[in-house]
Amino acid sequence: MAAAHVLIAGGGIAGLASALALGRRGHRIELLEQALVFGEAGAGIQLGPNVTRRLQALGVGPALMRIAARPDALVVRSALDGGEIARLPLGNAMLHSYGAPYLCAHRADLHALMLAAVRASGAVTLNTGVRVAEVVARGGAVCASSTDARAWESDVLIGADGLWSTVRSCVTDAAPPRTTGHTAWRALVRQSALPRPLRSTQVSVWLGPRLHAVAYPVRRGEALNVVVLAEAAPAGDARDWDQSTSLAALQAATGHTGTALQGLLEAMPSWRAWTLSDRSPLRGPQQMAGERVALAGDAAHPMLPYLAQGAGMAIEDAVALADALGGGPSETVPAALARYADARWQRNAQVQARARRNGDIFHATGLLRAGRDAALRLLGARLLDVPWLYGG
Repeated sequence: MAAAHVLIAGGGIAGLASALALGRRGHRIELLEQALVFGEAGAGIQLGPNVTRRLQALGVGPALMRIAARPDALVVRSALDGGEIARLPLGNAMLHSYGAPYLCAHRADLHALMLAAVRASGAVTLNTGVRVAEVVARGGAVCASSTDARAWESDVLIGADGLWSTVRSCVTDAAPPRTTGHTAWRALVRQSALPRPLRSTQVSVWLGPRLHAVAYPVRRGEALNVVVLAEAAPAGDARDWDQSTSLAALQAATGHTGTALQGLLEAMPSWRAWTLSDRSPLRGPQQMAGERVALAGDAAHPMLPYLAQGAGMAIEDAVALADALGGGPSETVPAALARYADARWQRNAQVQARARRNGDIFHATGLLRAGRDAALRLLGARLLDVPWLYGG
């Protein structure tokens, strides 16, 4: 395909990854971001080898290693008594098995790294303060107009505008996402501010009835990211990813955990919260692309964070988009987008479904919880490793 003019709606990780991947293929990119300045809410993000391998292919591998932490193990514990249940080596073991490292980063650091790479590419025009209001595809072009009466015309439009996507309605159903009834609380602290027993070089997961908690190092290991996820009614606006909250609110919603985990939660200087939403797993390629409009990341397939792959699937989408739009000179845009959707929808659907299933497993109670723990103690790393995901 000849170099195309591509519009990307959304300047988060999905949008920046798409801009970077497509720009490296010679396409002319215009990115439309609704915020007045580029930024990223949230805290930590886990990057499995399937993701770091693609970031390396996009040329940001060395920069990523400078801002990330490389945990040495994933350790599963009981949220009630703190006892270890199972362990999966990470570090060199992931590198040996999958050819790429398992890393943990701060979302803002990853976003800034990708934004710098996009700016340095010279292939992308960045537009801020653009809220897409309407998209019309006709003939050989697609037009996006904004709420302040500006308009852009291009060969292709990529909807990377997140969970509450405007572009989504041009491709598939526009029904709102499903509010799951789960809430996440997050905190970030410098490791040097913690008592030494609470500092960590591992990904630690505590499993409890109807809740679990995760902690892992970020920012080269200098900070610790802590998240508690529980089946608790959301307190604020479902669209707000950065709600103010407190330890008291967390404890009121989830109850007190065991002494070991409780000590870590009480050591956090402050807490933020967000409501967890998702959509049903994709049912076919028609939910990811139409004639001249394609979706990437949460705009297409929002998922629960119980497989730590939301951003990972968005980055995989970006690389697949660039591959599809880099086809032969006689291939049309609709044919290229159809190849993209065919290549991506089943994998995304599998990850969406597995993330939902993991929520049931992580939050199990009664006999199911006892059986889960027995299986983890017996099979350990074999159950925690996911070759179909990390090697895919």
